[in-house]
Formats: sequence, structure tokens, C-alpha cells
Amino acid sequence: MSDGASSGPRGGAETVEVLGGRLVINDGPAIIAAAREDRVRLLGGGYFPPPVQDVRYWLDTATVDGDAMHQMSADLSVRGGPTARTMFDAAMLGAAAPLGAMLARRFGNDGPVASKIAQGAEVIATVPSKLVRTIWPPDDYGEKVDPLAAANAAGLRATITYPGPPSSATSGNGNPFSADGVLRGGPRTVSIRASVPSADMTTDLLREMTLLVLRVIGEFAGGDAPLRGRTYVIGRREHQPPPNAGQASASSPGPTRTENVTLDHVGGLDTIVGQFREIAVSFRHPDIMARWGARRPQGILLYGPPGTGKTMLARALANEIGATFREIRTPEILDKWLGGSERNIKSIFQEARRYRHPTVMLFDEFDSIISYAGAGGDAASQAVNAVAGIFKQEMNNLIEDNQNVIVIATTNFPHRVDDSLIRSGRFDVKLSIPLPDEAGRAEIFKMKIRDLAERHEYSGFTMFADDVDAAALAAVSHGFSGADIGEVLRRAQLAKAMQEARGGKGDPITQADLLQITTSLRH
Repeated sequence: MSDGASSGPRGGAETVEVLGGRLVINDGPAIIAAAREDRVRLLGGGYFPPPVQDVRYWLDTATVDGDAMHQMSADLSVRGGPTARTMFDAAMLGAAAPLGAMLARRFGNDGPVASKIAQGAEVIATVPSKLVRTIWPPDDYGEKVDPLAAANAAGLRATITYPGPPSSATSGNGNPFSADGVLRGGPRTVSIRASVPSADMTTDLLREMTLLVLRVIGEFAGGDAPLRGRTYVIGRREHQPPPNAGQASASSPGPTRTENVTLDHVGGLDTIVGQFREIAVSFRHPDIMARWGARRPQGILLYGPPGTGKTMLARALANEIGATFREIRTPEILDKWLGGSERNIKSIFQEARRYRHPTVMLFDEFDSIISYAGAGGDAASQAVNAVAGIFKQEMNNLIEDNQNVIVIATTNFPHRVDDSLIRSGRFDVKLSIPLPDEAGRAEIFKMKIRDLAERHEYSGFTMFADDVDAAALAAVSHGFSGADIGEVLRRAQLAKAMQEARGGKGDPITQADLLQITTSLRH
């Protein structure tokens, strides 16, 4: 089912029901076009049912034998394993689904049900997918479908590979499963791949690939509707809250859960976002950087008022380049014992020099960690200078030894940080993150309202009334940060929830409601 296009906060989207959940695609043609210019991450903000821990799903283009191809690739990180019921379902997928057959074979020695699956897997693997249902008809399979068969029927030729658990995960008898059929050991990766000639790439194929990814996730989770209550969004505003989680207060522009934010979620900072995209491009093409002997920016200082999105920008950059995010807070460094802080800094940077994958290290509230390196002769000043000196030395060594790491420092008080700490060569990029102007506030209001509507509205429940006007709200919220705008919406949500909880009518949030809260916050 599809929703009509709109220029309001909600915007237009195509919505598809899948395994009890929803897939929302915002402007599929725009996603496909963007992949011609740069790699696009999809489902980057999803919250997935266990045992799936993470999904890396990308759309990009490449030239193969002289032809432009759109390539879709998804890697599912899975820890633990499916139950016997799920394995039974998975084995039904047949030759078109090597995931099901391989899982079933690896389930070999865990009781009669597992043995039946293992014995049938070899037969199933040779039978056309359309005949599987006649061999093992489903009983409680619900709305599940054969994932690869559905993709093939839509014209998408995809492959699924599953290497199984590492050898170290097996028990003494070589069996990788526990008694209840749960895989032992660390996470494994299930890989899903599909390539389509760029001239033939359509939103329909993008949708089918995404549904395939979600259905494979459902196979691991098991149950009739493993994605019930979850909404997955691909497009410009792409993330989903954990099911049944309470609404947290936003601290910066963009979605509530900044762990999964990308640069597309950042509102009101177009110039800053543009510079971060350039940095991301440099990290995605290390071979070109090496050919020219170009050194990518590895030190970034972000400064400005509280609540303007500095920490969120750091997380967004990490997600944009597929990097690990490592946040270093004050207690990890500062130590009351003489020499302790210096040892902590050395340990943190020693670990960073060993990273072999892109990593973003965030020193939040940098001024509280590395105070101004003064010229005083007292013991306190000498201790501060020692900490600052060790940081400078370690930062120099890191840049020389490991180009996979970006160090981002944020501060609300840049005047408290000594210039020598943040000179060029250590921190090549220094960006002021200001309070948003009126146009920026309108964009943040619009993005946040749209995000909330996408995640919470459904047939019969409307969160925001049609009279909500982001531009008018921006005009009366002078001086607000992204965090302040998030607080306006949080209070409005809480007020409506409490009204309904007391037995009142749960009317949508109106423009008048938001104006009243905005005015009260200003005073």
C-alpha cells in the first residue's frame, strides 16, 4: 500500500506490511539516483529482533564488464541461533534458499525433529522452491513466504550465503548447538547479495531486496509475526525505535535514538553536513587517497552551545562510513592519583593504534578532560600540563601509525582548550556548531515531527493534527537548539498521553499545543 505524496511534515511514502511489521520506502527513485553518486546505507537505524544483532545493508553502483550495475548487499550479524521450530521453517526454503538448507544440515544431532530436518535438507535442496509446500506443508507459518522465491518471482536474482558458526564454537563432540537447539559461540554473518543493471533498477526491485532482508531476519527470530510492532524506514529519515520503548528526550537535531543516526537525519546544519560528507568520501576511498599521498582529516574539533548536535554529528559520521563508534568520557581519563590520568590516555591511544577497521573516537566535553595548559608553577598546573602533553604526543603518534581512526573532540567552551592541543596537524578541521537560525529550526521541527509520525502513527491513530506548521513554530522559537525543539515535542507527547491515561480523549497534537509549550519554554 502506498501513501500519497505531501509537502507537509509527513511527506510521501510507500508502506508494505511484512511479518507483522512495516516497511516504509521514502522516494525510491531518489534513493536509486543517489546510489549512482555515492554509496547509500539502508536500514541503518533499524532495531532487529534477537538473535540478529546488526544489519549492514548498502546500495551502490559499479561497472561490471563495461555495464553499470546497481549492487545491493546486506550482511546480518547473528549471535545465538534459531529454535527447532524456526529451523523446520528454514529448511522449507529449498534449493533457492541455501540459508535454510545449510542451517538444517548444521542442526544434525539434536534430537528427532532436528534429525528429520537434517535428513530432509539434502532432498529439499534439490527440489524446486514451488514444490516445497507440497512436501512439508506449513502449519503455523502465518504470513511467512519463501524469501528467495518471492524475490525471484519479482525479477530479483539474489543469493544468500551462511558460513555457519566458527569452529571454536563447537562442543567437544563437534556439535555447534546446545541441547535446546541454540547455536553456541560468537556472532556469524549471513550475506545477501543482488546485482541489477542500472538501466533496469526500479523501486520495485529495491523493495523486494529489502523485503528479502527482513524475511531472512524473520527466519532467525522465528514465530508467526517476528517483526510485529516494528517499522523499518529506508530513505531520507531512516530509523526505528525499539519496540515498546518509552519516548526519550532528544538532545540534538534528528531522531531520538542517535546511535543509528546518519547525516541525512541532521537538520539545520547544511554547511557542516556538507563538510562531513567530504570527510566520509575520503574514508571510503583509501586507495585514491594513497595514490595521491593525501592525508585524510583525522582530527575534528566541534565547538558551540549545548544541544546543537555536536555528539550526534560524531555518531552520524561513524555510521556514514560504517565505522565503530568509541566514546571516551571524563571518568575514563581523569584519575586522582599522580600519573594516573597520563596512563589512562596512553592506554586509550595504545588501543586505538591497533584498530584495523574505521573507528571514530569521540572525546566529549573535551575541555573537562584536557583543561587549559597554563603556565603556573603550582602542582595543579603541572599536572594539567602533563596530561595535555601526553595527549599531544599520543595524538601525533596515532596520526602517524593508524589512518583508520578519526578523533573528534567536542566542547561548549573552546576558550578553555589550549591552542597547541588543537593546532593543524592534530585537529585539521575546526567547526563551529551554532544555534540553528529560523530556517534551520523549521527544518528540525519538520524532520522531528515527520519522524515521530512515521514511527507511531497507524490506521486509526494520528499523532499530529493537520494544522501543525513547522515554519510558524520556528518563527516563535528564537534561540532554541535542536535539544530544545525535541523537548517541545516530548512535552506535547507526554501531555496527550497523560490526558488519555486519565480517561480523556486522545486528540492529535495541534499547532496551538505546540505554540503554548514553545512559549512556556522561552520564559
